[in-house]
Amino acid sequence: MDNYLNGILVLVLVLNLLSLGTSRINTIIKAVSVQGALLGVIPFVVHQHLTLPAIIVAVMAIALKGVVIPLVMVHALREAQIKREIEPMIGLMPSIILGAVATAFSLLFASQLPLASEHVGKLLVPTAIATVFTGFIVLITRYKALTQVVGYLILENGIYIFGMLLIEAMPFIVELGVLLDLFVGIFVICIIANHINQAFSSMDTRRLVTLKE
Repeated sequence: MDNYLNGILVLVLVLNLLSLGTSRINTIIKAVSVQGALLGVIPFVVHQHLTLPAIIVAVMAIALKGVVIPLVMVHALREAQIKREIEPMIGLMPSIILGAVATAFSLLFASQLPLASEHVGKLLVPTAIATVFTGFIVLITRYKALTQVVGYLILENGIYIFGMLLIEAMPFIVELGVLLDLFVGIFVICIIANHINQAFSSMDTRRLVTLKE
């Protein structure tokens, strides 16, 4: 089962680099959608004897992260009628290199951690750290409000992978509450992004500084 798990986590890392290396917002949303669906499968691979609450959380994660939230973002994208991140703070190739360096650092750092014996040899911890880094990179280097929402979602995916280490110990209501908070947060942010687009004819968050004037 470890080979299947590591295979899924390698795909998650590849999707991180894809998110950093494309300017098409629709492609980034699709990458995060596939990543969310893959994360929902991980509990079934990591733990062979899942409790019913854990199975419900995993199914809800697939539905929300893989389907519902991406559909909300695609709807917001169509309303805004934009396709590309025009001027990222860092170019696409430097972003990929930065993501690759963060991934290499995560692998080295995780190899030095005193992990439990059942987690040694698995890529859960390095993938979680690398995904959090990727989310930060997208958040701070992209200007479009919708792209920053995707960065927040990638960051949350990294935290979700960390949670896989404690899925049996995590209370059901806590996991469910986090997923619902995530959905409500993304939904509200997409509404705000649409209002920004209507007010400034752009989703560029740099335009918000004009509110000070």
